[in-house]
Amino acid sequence: MAEPTTLPEPDSTTTPAPAPRPRGLARGLLRTARPRQWAKNVLVVAAPASAGELFSARALIQLPLVFVLFTACAAAVYLVNDARDAEADRAHPVKCHRPVAAGQVPVPVAYAVGGTLAALAPTAAAWLCSPRTSALLIAYLGLQLAYCFSLKHVLVVDLVVVTTGFLMRAMAGGLALGIPLSRWFLITTGFGALFMVAAKRYSEAVQMAGKRGATRVLLTEYTVGYLRFVWQLAAGGAVLGYCLWALEEGGVPHTGLLPWRQLSVVAFVLAILRYAVFADRGAAGQPEDVVLRDRALALIGAVWIALYGLAVARW
Repeated sequence: MAEPTTLPEPDSTTTPAPAPRPRGLARGLLRTARPRQWAKNVLVVAAPASAGELFSARALIQLPLVFVLFTACAAAVYLVNDARDAEADRAHPVKCHRPVAAGQVPVPVAYAVGGTLAALAPTAAAWLCSPRTSALLIAYLGLQLAYCFSLKHVLVVDLVVVTTGFLMRAMAGGLALGIPLSRWFLITTGFGALFMVAAKRYSEAVQMAGKRGATRVLLTEYTVGYLRFVWQLAAGGAVLGYCLWALEEGGVPHTGLLPWRQLSVVAFVLAILRYAVFADRGAAGQPEDVVLRDRALALIGAVWIALYGLAVARW
């Protein structure tokens, strides 16, 4: 009797992975664009707000547009970063769930969408905003892509690049509206951004105890004491810059009901001190969570906005 023939089992190693569905691909691209990080781009209103131009007709048109364009540039950077780091992320206990590393978004698609956004955003800015806004977006993209490919592995430079990204966001609205940028505005914003960036790195370093493979490789080169020194120094620089802005009137009598500029220093310092509580605990690894979830910090922020607004309006 002839033995029954058996069909060979399919080789799972040679079976191509199913192509991602369009809806799943779209969700994966959106997740890779980091919607939670879009709150950072609200900084584009900082310069117009400080100049009292926030509610002008032109600002109401230009600022939402600048916000969208900056969000597109940031999304392009995230897409390229995740595409480049896909292999390394697959070996990471947390980053392996990112859509590109998990295969929800193919690497070529991430590169293609990121490159398209990086090309379209500055072009649209030159057409709809101003050439200087377009130049700023190009500089932002160049710096952040350089960070993705090499600069994030260079001590101190990585802190400077991330801080500069925040500073560029704060400058974008002013450039789009042709508003001169005050030296105190740039100093305060720059040191404030460095404070949050260094506090984030410090928190990551504190939480990584015994888990070096589960966080940024460069953190193994920093000491916790050094990162603490950086965020404390930056906090002092931000407070000093803000105080110099508040006292810039010198001996000229204020025209408002009360010296709102000087009074806003109290709220600003309290906000720095409150945020420093989380930094000192090593709980500032997600700045957006600290800012949005801490009620005391939100209340202090609301008081500062009110005082700052009264100072700008000279009420």
